[in-house]
Amino acid sequence: MSVLLAVLLMAGLTLVFGLILGIAAVKFKVEGNPIVEEINAILPQQQCGKCGFPGCHPYAEAIANGSAEINLCPPGGESGMLAIAHLLDREPKPLSEEHHVEKPKAVAVIDEQTCIGCTLCIQACPVDAILGSAKHMHTIIASECTGCELCIAPCPVDCIRMSPIQPTTQTWKYPYPVFRFKVEELPQHRMETAL
Repeated sequence: MSVLLAVLLMAGLTLVFGLILGIAAVKFKVEGNPIVEEINAILPQQQCGKCGFPGCHPYAEAIANGSAEINLCPPGGESGMLAIAHLLDREPKPLSEEHHVEKPKAVAVIDEQTCIGCTLCIQACPVDAILGSAKHMHTIIASECTGCELCIAPCPVDCIRMSPIQPTTQTWKYPYPVFRFKVEELPQHRMETAL
Protein backbone atom coordinates (compact mmCIF):
# COMPACT_ATOMS: atom_id res chain seq x y z
CA MET A 1 0.00 0.00 0.00
CA SER A 2 2.84 2.42 0.83
CA VAL A 3 4.42 1.75 -2.59
CA LEU A 4 1.17 2.64 -4.35
CA LEU A 5 0.89 5.82 -2.25
CA ALA A 6 4.45 6.81 -3.16
CA VAL A 7 3.77 6.22 -6.87
CA LEU A 8 0.57 8.30 -6.73
CA LEU A 9 2.37 11.07 -4.84
CA MET A 10 5.17 11.17 -7.44
CA ALA A 11 2.63 11.19 -10.30
CA GLY A 12 0.76 14.06 -8.64
CA LEU A 13 3.94 16.08 -8.09
CA THR A 14 4.97 15.44 -11.70
CA LEU A 15 1.60 16.68 -12.92
CA VAL A 16 1.73 19.83 -10.76
CA PHE A 17 5.30 20.73 -11.75
CA GLY A 18 4.56 20.00 -15.42
CA LEU A 19 1.56 22.30 -15.25
CA ILE A 20 3.65 25.07 -13.62
CA LEU A 21 6.36 24.71 -16.28
CA GLY A 22 3.76 24.74 -19.07
CA ILE A 23 2.17 27.95 -17.78
CA ALA A 24 5.60 29.57 -17.33
CA ALA A 25 6.60 28.60 -20.88
CA VAL A 26 3.48 30.26 -22.31
CA LYS A 27 3.64 33.34 -20.07
CA PHE A 28 7.38 34.05 -20.53
CA LYS A 29 7.67 32.98 -24.16
CA VAL A 30 10.28 34.99 -26.07
CA GLU A 31 9.57 35.23 -29.76
CA GLY A 32 12.35 35.88 -32.21
CA ASN A 33 11.85 37.66 -35.47
CA PRO A 34 11.67 34.96 -38.18
CA ILE A 35 12.63 37.48 -40.87
CA VAL A 36 15.99 37.98 -39.11
CA GLU A 37 16.75 34.28 -39.53
CA GLU A 38 15.80 34.40 -43.22
CA ILE A 39 18.05 37.42 -43.82
CA ASN A 40 20.85 35.75 -41.85
CA ALA A 41 20.53 32.64 -44.05
CA ILE A 42 21.12 34.80 -47.16
CA LEU A 43 24.22 36.51 -45.73
CA PRO A 44 27.55 34.75 -46.45
CA GLN A 45 28.38 34.04 -42.75
CA GLN A 46 31.92 35.34 -43.01
CA GLN A 47 31.61 37.30 -39.74
CA CYS A 48 34.10 39.75 -41.26
CA GLY A 49 32.62 42.98 -39.93
CA LYS A 50 33.03 44.77 -43.28
CA CYS A 51 29.41 45.92 -43.07
CA GLY A 52 30.11 47.82 -39.86
CA PHE A 53 28.47 45.22 -37.61
CA PRO A 54 30.29 42.57 -35.54
CA GLY A 55 28.86 39.69 -37.56
CA CYS A 56 26.17 38.54 -39.96
CA HIS A 57 23.42 38.03 -37.36
CA PRO A 58 23.68 41.57 -35.90
CA TYR A 59 23.62 42.94 -39.45
CA ALA A 60 20.52 40.84 -40.22
CA GLU A 61 18.83 42.24 -37.09
CA ALA A 62 19.69 45.79 -38.15
CA ILE A 63 18.26 45.21 -41.63
CA ALA A 64 15.08 43.71 -40.18
CA ASN A 65 14.43 46.62 -37.82
CA GLY A 66 15.25 49.18 -40.54
CA SER A 67 18.37 50.70 -38.99
CA ALA A 68 20.73 49.42 -41.74
CA GLU A 69 20.63 49.39 -45.52
CA ILE A 70 20.59 46.15 -47.51
CA ASN A 71 23.69 47.05 -49.55
CA LEU A 72 26.52 46.97 -46.98
CA CYS A 73 27.85 43.40 -47.41
CA PRO A 74 30.81 43.11 -49.84
CA PRO A 75 31.19 39.31 -49.51
CA GLY A 76 27.49 38.85 -50.28
CA GLY A 77 27.87 41.18 -53.24
CA GLU A 78 25.10 42.18 -55.57
CA SER A 79 23.48 38.74 -55.58
CA GLY A 80 23.12 38.81 -51.78
CA MET A 81 21.71 42.33 -51.88
CA LEU A 82 19.19 41.33 -54.56
CA ALA A 83 18.09 38.28 -52.56
CA ILE A 84 17.54 40.41 -49.43
CA ALA A 85 15.69 43.06 -51.49
CA HIS A 86 13.43 40.35 -52.92
CA LEU A 87 12.80 38.85 -49.48
CA LEU A 88 11.89 42.20 -47.91
CA ASP A 89 10.15 43.55 -51.03
CA ARG A 90 12.47 46.57 -51.07
CA GLU A 91 13.97 48.45 -53.96
CA PRO A 92 17.44 47.04 -54.89
CA LYS A 93 20.37 49.40 -54.36
CA PRO A 94 23.92 49.23 -55.70
CA LEU A 95 26.60 48.35 -53.17
CA SER A 96 27.50 51.41 -51.14
CA GLU A 97 30.61 53.40 -52.08
CA GLU A 98 32.34 52.29 -48.89
CA HIS A 99 31.47 48.61 -49.42
CA HIS A 100 31.53 48.34 -53.21
CA VAL A 101 34.46 45.94 -53.61
CA GLU A 102 33.06 42.55 -54.56
CA LYS A 103 35.69 39.81 -54.55
CA PRO A 104 35.59 36.16 -55.55
CA LYS A 105 35.37 33.68 -52.69
CA ALA A 106 38.79 32.81 -51.30
CA VAL A 107 40.42 30.87 -48.49
CA ALA A 108 43.44 31.90 -46.42
CA VAL A 109 46.71 30.02 -46.90
CA ILE A 110 49.68 30.21 -44.50
CA ASP A 111 53.24 29.85 -45.77
CA GLU A 112 54.23 27.37 -43.08
CA GLN A 113 57.97 27.86 -43.67
CA THR A 114 57.69 31.58 -42.83
CA CYS A 115 55.23 31.31 -39.92
CA ILE A 116 56.81 32.15 -36.54
CA GLY A 117 53.91 30.94 -34.39
CA CYS A 118 52.95 34.32 -32.91
CA THR A 119 49.22 33.34 -32.58
CA LEU A 120 48.05 36.82 -33.67
CA CYS A 121 46.16 35.31 -36.60
CA ILE A 122 44.44 32.80 -34.31
CA GLN A 123 43.20 35.64 -32.11
CA ALA A 124 41.91 37.56 -35.14
CA CYS A 125 40.02 34.65 -36.74
CA PRO A 126 36.28 34.96 -35.97
CA VAL A 127 35.49 31.34 -36.88
CA ASP A 128 38.48 29.48 -35.35
CA ALA A 129 39.73 28.24 -38.71
CA ILE A 130 43.43 28.50 -37.78
CA LEU A 131 45.16 25.63 -36.04
CA GLY A 132 48.45 26.04 -34.19
CA SER A 133 50.05 27.00 -30.91
CA ALA A 134 52.55 29.54 -29.64
CA LYS A 135 56.01 29.30 -31.26
CA HIS A 136 54.83 26.50 -33.56
CA MET A 137 53.70 26.50 -37.15
CA HIS A 138 50.06 27.40 -37.88
CA THR A 139 47.80 26.11 -40.62
CA ILE A 140 44.36 26.93 -41.96
CA ILE A 141 41.44 24.51 -41.80
CA ALA A 142 40.20 25.26 -45.33
CA SER A 143 36.72 23.86 -44.79
CA GLU A 144 36.19 26.28 -41.87
CA CYS A 145 37.77 29.39 -43.41
CA THR A 146 35.22 31.98 -44.58
CA GLY A 147 37.73 34.17 -46.45
CA CYS A 148 37.12 37.25 -44.28
CA GLU A 149 40.81 38.35 -44.52
CA LEU A 150 40.91 39.40 -40.85
CA CYS A 151 43.99 37.24 -40.24
CA ILE A 152 46.17 39.00 -42.84
CA ALA A 153 46.68 42.38 -41.13
CA PRO A 154 47.91 41.13 -37.72
CA CYS A 155 50.55 38.80 -39.21
CA PRO A 156 53.99 40.38 -38.52
CA VAL A 157 55.82 38.32 -41.18
CA ASP A 158 53.23 38.51 -43.98
CA CYS A 159 52.97 34.75 -44.36
CA ILE A 160 49.20 34.67 -45.01
CA ARG A 161 47.70 35.12 -48.45
CA MET A 162 44.24 34.61 -49.90
CA SER A 163 43.81 31.91 -52.51
CA PRO A 164 40.67 32.02 -54.70
CA ILE A 165 38.47 28.96 -54.45
CA GLN A 166 38.36 27.24 -57.80
CA PRO A 167 34.89 26.01 -58.79
CA THR A 168 34.38 22.28 -59.07
CA THR A 169 31.74 20.43 -61.06
CA GLN A 170 29.58 20.38 -57.90
CA THR A 171 29.92 24.11 -57.06
CA TRP A 172 30.02 25.76 -60.50
CA LYS A 173 26.96 27.79 -61.44
CA TYR A 174 26.10 29.39 -64.72
CA PRO A 175 26.73 33.15 -64.40
CA TYR A 176 23.49 34.89 -65.19
CA PRO A 177 23.84 37.84 -67.53
CA VAL A 178 23.30 41.20 -65.86
CA PHE A 179 21.67 43.94 -67.87
CA ARG A 180 21.82 47.47 -66.52
CA PHE A 181 19.28 49.93 -67.79
CA LYS A 182 19.85 53.63 -67.64
CA VAL A 183 16.75 55.77 -67.56
CA GLU A 184 17.29 59.05 -69.33
CA GLU A 185 15.01 61.98 -68.78
CA LEU A 186 13.54 63.60 -71.83
CA PRO A 187 14.40 67.26 -72.33
CA GLN A 188 11.57 69.62 -71.40
CA HIS A 189 10.78 70.69 -75.00
CA ARG A 190 10.58 67.04 -76.17
CA MET A 191 8.19 66.19 -73.33
CA GLU A 192 5.86 69.03 -74.36
CA THR A 193 5.78 67.86 -77.97
CA ALA A 194 5.21 64.27 -76.89
CA LEU A 195 2.14 65.31 -74.92
